[in-house]
Amino acid sequence: MENRNLRKERVGLVVSNKMDKSVVVTVESKEKHPIYGKFVKSSTKFMAHDDKNDCNIGDKVKIMETKPMSKNKCWRLVEIIERAK
Repeated sequence: MENRNLRKERVGLVVSNKMDKSVVVTVESKEKHPIYGKFVKSSTKFMAHDDKNDCNIGDKVKIMETKPMSKNKCWRLVEIIERAK
């Protein structure tokens, strides 16, 4: 059996689902400031491939790194962890 490279996984919130088979996912992280020690919140947006157009805005999803599918899209949807209320 061939070993596949380890792929990065992220958990975030769906911010936009207006495109066909694509969603924008925001991943938030807290980093400690090197000098002051305060935790600073930062967020990153990823475009992910949603094959079934299943996601809605506000859903908590898990995405995984994959080969580039377009100019900006190199992540794919693994699962929907929690639906928006």
